[in-house]
Amino acid sequence: QVQLVESGGGLVQPGGSLRLSCAASGSIFSTNVMGWYRQAPGKQRELVAEITSSGRTNYADSVKGRFTISRDNAKNTVYLQMNTLKPEDTAVYYCYYGFRSLDYWGQGTQVTVSS
Repeated sequence: QVQLVESGGGLVQPGGSLRLSCAASGSIFSTNVMGWYRQAPGKQRELVAEITSSGRTNYADSVKGRFTISRDNAKNTVYLQMNTLKPEDTAVYYCYYGFRSLDYWGQGTQVTVSS
């Protein structure tokens, strides 16, 4: 009942920046969690950042101080501002939406950090 569409991925040099966006549509409940996971080749999918509808955030230690998650509740959209990107940030980034026991995932957007 929830659809998620990501955008903003691409190729960037080390030290550069990208901003990812994820727009949710469908049956959106006012109280929810949205965030970003990433998965690199040969590795497990890991949490990058998440944000509640009230604005509480959690970040992976590897991105603290470099990435910022935010959301626009009126637009049902979550953003991930990624600064000082490193080659190890290269992965497919997936948006998610969670409400109680329900989880929904976007299709993924590729982020490649390389010189």
